[in-house]
Amino acid sequence: MKNRAVVALFVAFLLALPALAQQQSTSDQSSQQTTSQPSTTGTSTPAPADTATGKAPLQYESHQGFWGKVNPFARKKYVQKQTQPIRDRINELDELTASNSKMIKDVDGRAQQGIQMASAKANEADQHAMDAQSKANTAQQTATQANTRLTTVEGVVSNIDQYKASNQTEIRFRPGQTMLSKNAKSALDDLATPLKGQRGYIIEVQGFSSGKGQAAISTSRKMADAVVRYLVENHDVPVYRIYVLGMGNAPMQTTGSEEKPKRTSGGRVEVSLMKNDLEQLASGTNATPAPAQ
Repeated sequence: MKNRAVVALFVAFLLALPALAQQQSTSDQSSQQTTSQPSTTGTSTPAPADTATGKAPLQYESHQGFWGKVNPFARKKYVQKQTQPIRDRINELDELTASNSKMIKDVDGRAQQGIQMASAKANEADQHAMDAQSKANTAQQTATQANTRLTTVEGVVSNIDQYKASNQTEIRFRPGQTMLSKNAKSALDDLATPLKGQRGYIIEVQGFSSGKGQAAISTSRKMADAVVRYLVENHDVPVYRIYVLGMGNAPMQTTGSEEKPKRTSGGRVEVSLMKNDLEQLASGTNATPAPAQ
């Protein structure tokens, strides 16, 4: 019986040792934290703002009570109590990492959207610049054409009263007659037919007749009037474009400067077609295409 009692007491003592060691470890840990708090806050422990989570870093326990660095009889609750701060801190870091990743993704998305909008605006500005350049080139071309046209018009206006001989024909009459012959009408047709629809021309009709004094002038005027009447009635030549003069027996100018003027023999009418640059200007206007707008 005595041996059994001794063995039971020994076993009870062995079972009580882990509890005593656990209590001693807890008391040593609390005393170590209270004694080390002033020194850690002074130098080694960084400020909460310097960490990722904004909290103080976890403290490493260099002494674990009665058993030293390793406790072979540590219980499950004790292990969970020691590792719970680590798990909490890891969870906080995971949440912080996820939040930072989301913020970075949002910032990157907004940056990409801003870049795309800036690129679209730049392309639109380039298109507007190209359109403006095209319009400027068109305006420059139109201004150049208008300037050239204005120069031509100024030249024509300055020479509007400068008529140049374009065609000339002579109508012969027998003595004492003022009627047009078939050959005379054919010559007038050749002269007046191309004038339909034209502008910038006049017709000079000068009548010459043999004889003397007013009789010759009257006869030459009648012959010239016969020519004018034929042009107006048969070719619709406006009367205001025809200038008529009865020259009578006036001397006829010769081509040579040394020869004396000769007087006419019989009756004749000189018909001269005179043109200025107005018709040329009108033909240029019709041929020039309208500028693109």
